Amino acid sequence: MNLLSLFITFAKVGVMTFGGGYTMIPILEREVVQNKGWISSEELMDYYAVGQCTPGVIAVNTGIFIGYKTAGIPGGIAAALGVITPSVIIITIIASFLSNFADIPAVKSAFAAVRACVCVLIFNSVLKLWKNAVRDLPALILLLLVLAGSLFLDVSPVMFVIACAVCGLLLTRLGVRKQ
Repeated sequence: MNLLSLFITFAKVGVMTFGGGYTMIPILEREVVQNKGWISSEELMDYYAVGQCTPGVIAVNTGIFIGYKTAGIPGGIAAALGVITPSVIIITIIASFLSNFADIPAVKSAFAAVRACVCVLIFNSVLKLWKNAVRDLPALILLLLVLAGSLFLDVSPVMFVIACAVCGLLLTRLGVRKQ
């Protein structure tokens, strides 16, 4: 595995990921699953889920998992640096100019439009996650329970993930779900 290829691929993901980690799923799917074939769609969803539950930025965590799988510790480092480098550069440039232009109506309007676009990108990611994650009745039931719990309870998302992992283990042990 070429570390430069990992860095460039994840730099591409980093420069195209607007609005947070949820919007990167379609980009990662295209780059690391379809174009490079480094991992499967199922592995991507697993890495993404674990990356969301671990401390830090989802994009960096997911990049580290994929980089580590493909090229060990150096691969994880290359992927992490690839994801964060574009953001550091872009944020530095924007921060140096934003305070001078933030109150201009056209800039406010542009940011409002970008927020609307990000909502669509997140919705698209949810649909992709749905297709890859909800494949049977037990998964649908868990999805609905977690949805209800997240709407009505003040519980950490980490607790939902741990509870679902335990449920998955129990369902496999009880023979409801095959391995």
